[in-house]
Amino acid sequence: MTDAFRETVAAVRERATPTDQERERLAAATDRLVARVESATADLPVGTDVVRVGSTARGTWLSGDQDIDLFVRFPPDLPREELESLGLEVGHAVLPDGRAEYAEHPYVTGEFEGYDVDLVPCYRVDSATEARSAVDRTPFHTAYVEEAITPELAADVRVLKRFLTACGIYGSDLRTEGFSGYLTELLILELDGFEPLIEAVADWHPPVELDPAEHGSRAFDDPLVVIDPTDPERNVAAVLSSTNLARFQHHARALLAEPAIERFEPAEPDPLDGATLESHLERRGTTPLALRVPAPDLVDDQLYPQLGKSRLSLAGELDRRGFPVIRSAAFANDHAVLLIELANDELPAIERHAGPPVAVGEHASAFYEKYEAGDAYGPFVDGGRYIVEREREYTTARDCLEGELFSVALGPAVENALEDGYDLLAGDGLAALLPEFEVELARYYDPSP
Repeated sequence: MTDAFRETVAAVRERATPTDQERERLAAATDRLVARVESATADLPVGTDVVRVGSTARGTWLSGDQDIDLFVRFPPDLPREELESLGLEVGHAVLPDGRAEYAEHPYVTGEFEGYDVDLVPCYRVDSATEARSAVDRTPFHTAYVEEAITPELAADVRVLKRFLTACGIYGSDLRTEGFSGYLTELLILELDGFEPLIEAVADWHPPVELDPAEHGSRAFDDPLVVIDPTDPERNVAAVLSSTNLARFQHHARALLAEPAIERFEPAEPDPLDGATLESHLERRGTTPLALRVPAPDLVDDQLYPQLGKSRLSLAGELDRRGFPVIRSAAFANDHAVLLIELANDELPAIERHAGPPVAVGEHASAFYEKYEAGDAYGPFVDGGRYIVEREREYTTARDCLEGELFSVALGPAVENALEDGYDLLAGDGLAALLPEFEVELARYYDPSP
């Protein structure tokens, strides 16, 4: 490893490490917050305890982070409805100005002494394998990392988080499909530091499997498998997309080739203006179509899978009907947008349709009889098959998109939004997406790893 690499990593490590003052302030605020939680739970009809989780509990948080995650653990025999209602009751008592958020079950998020706080109810199970919900595993993750990590490795976790953030692939939400904090910790622990991890990643040939607790191989169908040390039936990297794993490899190789502090700093593109958009449209000569609706009232982890499903279904149908898709994307803000860029807008009035080989008998005869009396060209024989040239159902991409909009598999909330009305923007009409999506369009028209 070069001196330039080590010097760069050392500089990032210093910037990412919380100061003594930050640590002391966080510890004091967390103690006061835990005391408030214990007071709020003292008179509940069931026994509870409070567990500190997340990166601040494990010592892998970044300088400048303002997050505290606390879990309130309830008895495992408590009905789910009571867990949720008591969890919200405690959350609102501790964070009176907080708000309820909904993942697998509701929790309260809010602010305390300048920190962003998530107060989450979970079950007090004996092991992660007995988890009744996904969050029940988190205390076991914290305990595992706390026991295994050293100050040096914790510093390398912070470096990795800075690197992944700069690459745009840090976060296990279904919008990002990247690396969770727990996954970054396991990778550093398993590879024994940032430097050996980056060297290994540069040479990976997915699928790659890591098994920190030596549970034994499992049947996971993911590009990266990191078997959870606390639960052998779970792949910690299940959310990570193949695209983002490939991006990680690209940036790892770039860092090894040319180490630089800038590779650890996120770079936001300049917002796209109307003139630049017009220039891209003219240069590309493609047919971009964008469906725009008011964004469904869903959290990102529910919305983005539905947008992705809808985008792929529509793009697949257009491609199947003869309109090749160059690229597609989905954006969401106040509005949700499905953008599909096509190679062409218009097709001939007829299409070639190949039937079965003449030799297959009954099936071939049925095809011949179906088209013989119609107005298609043919049937005729070409290369041993019956062929017809029949009238195409759609000759323009716009007509095809609108005609098949509700015939494909859409996300339920997206389908409901489209049924209530939508804007179909084509070509220069994409300017109507500005300024709401000026950054997203900037990324689209200036793609990079």
